[in-house]
Amino acid sequence: MSDTKTLPTFAMHDDELWNAVSDTEKQGFFDKVGKIDDKHECTADTTEVHWRQLPFYKQVALIRLRDTNWDPSHLCVYYLTNKGELTRLDGTSPPIHMTNAEAPIKVTEDNVLDYLRFFCFFVRGEEGPFLVSENMDSYGLPENMDDTTSKAVEGVLRPATYEGKNSEGHFMCDAIVFYSNALFLSNFAIQPSGMIEMLEDDPLLTDLPVRVDKPVS
Repeated sequence: MSDTKTLPTFAMHDDELWNAVSDTEKQGFFDKVGKIDDKHECTADTTEVHWRQLPFYKQVALIRLRDTNWDPSHLCVYYLTNKGELTRLDGTSPPIHMTNAEAPIKVTEDNVLDYLRFFCFFVRGEEGPFLVSENMDSYGLPENMDDTTSKAVEGVLRPATYEGKNSEGHFMCDAIVFYSNALFLSNFAIQPSGMIEMLEDDPLLTDLPVRVDKPVS
């Protein structure tokens, strides 16, 4: 399309965008959270807690917890916080849609790609996230790729793009999605309410010897 607009990459997991929660603030948060999934203990000594703002909400922040003592050790647990209320992001869509309605969400041409990356990471299929993958530094890409796989993957990656609005006022976007052990060129329609529909997904690379492994629960 002639009006294709490529926006700057929004690195949701860039450490520079996260703010550490101090040890004195942690305990109050742990008391509220309790034992996660009835098995993951939070302690001030070992559990890291960070938060960051999200550009498509005015007053909602994203909170991340991680602890190498958990099983699996690379598990990250996430919450949205809105007016002091916590909502666990568990890999399903209802927590996000509920927050979108209550916050409310504000999707714009400038942040729609940010929201797409966020939604596709946190709303999962049976085999994990639909990881929007734009370059070899994209968060969540498998780290154990051999040279042949790495070159093949790098050859199909490109920035996600905003393609304008359709006649219904939906934001149209294209992105390379890494799901399980395959890469797809996917087309999305994103409503101002935050509802997302994947219109097409054309396979680019399949049956790769590596897969996305970024658990949130």
